Amino acid sequence: MKFRVIAPDGEARAGVIETGRGLIHTPQFIPVGTVGTVKALSPAELREMGAEIILCNTYHLYLRPGEEVIRRLGGVQRFMGWPGPVLTDSGGFQVYSLSRLRRITSDGVEFRSHIDGSLHFVGPERAMKIQQALGADIIMAFDECTPYPATYEYALNSLRLTTEWARRCRAVHREGQALFGIFQGGTYRDLRLRSLEEIVGIGFDGYAAGGLSVGEPKGLMHEMIHFTGPLMPADRPRYLMGIGDLLDVLEAVEAGYDIFDCVMPTRNARNGTLFTSEGRISIKRTEFKEDPSPLDPECGCYTCRSFSRAYLRHLYLSGEILSMRLNTIHNLTFYMRFFRLMREAVLKGEFRGFKERWKKVLERNFNRESS
Repeated sequence: MKFRVIAPDGEARAGVIETGRGLIHTPQFIPVGTVGTVKALSPAELREMGAEIILCNTYHLYLRPGEEVIRRLGGVQRFMGWPGPVLTDSGGFQVYSLSRLRRITSDGVEFRSHIDGSLHFVGPERAMKIQQALGADIIMAFDECTPYPATYEYALNSLRLTTEWARRCRAVHREGQALFGIFQGGTYRDLRLRSLEEIVGIGFDGYAAGGLSVGEPKGLMHEMIHFTGPLMPADRPRYLMGIGDLLDVLEAVEAGYDIFDCVMPTRNARNGTLFTSEGRISIKRTEFKEDPSPLDPECGCYTCRSFSRAYLRHLYLSGEILSMRLNTIHNLTFYMRFFRLMREAVLKGEFRGFKERWKKVLERNFNRESS
């Protein structure tokens, strides 16, 4: 993997990540394909809307169908029919958020599967082995996701574990996959700085901020984003994990972050919440019952070209599978277009104006209740 910054605009920047399976233009949004599929969409549809990389979930693929099954079938790209780059997370966050029971030791984490309650143990060496078997282009070091709220003592111990596990991941890492290190520290500035310095000292192909968007207030999250972004190595990709709210993304790009992932566009689509150039709307609202207009007149996706808001509302209220597909096509197309326009603004030195314009749009209708 190679990375270069093409154009800085203050701390914001546009760059390119080169992988053996294609280029990733930054700032870039990564659709989440949790179990080897972005829900409701085919790989061809993702390509058509401009997706350049997909995230797959190590925890889920380890539990089902198992990493060795995927390895024998040619790796995760061939398994899911996706020709472009894939990033796999280490599974640390899912162990934290989904497992029925977990016990953390210096060697790793013992946990029970959220699927059947079976007992498992994953440490840094095992996490690397699983990701190597999956064959992703970019893999993540195993970390301990610091919850919120967390005491200073807990965050410090979490930081120490994350650093030790990062060293062990680096020690067993094989060439052929880019390995990103994750820094923690909770919402404590001194711990964030210490964690970042320790992870950078180990040396990775890219760096990721973990342990944000885990329940902390927005203002505190933005404070951590702006504090850490400019401190991260300028010659490596900067990854803000699990952040997809576009208002948060604007703050993070302003702070110098490059890549993002989140289930927000796809999950909201399945729940009938859609992102448009006029603001965020709930398609279930009564006002759309006889609305003949397209969902978003500024969007050229298949959904907006072909169907009315009234029809989309009808599909959603009827519980039709087509509702999930059309809504997801639109929401992910909207995200891809948003990131493309944001990148163009950075290239032109116009990011600040872009941010101010879109903040007004994104805040419009933000808190409207569905009916």
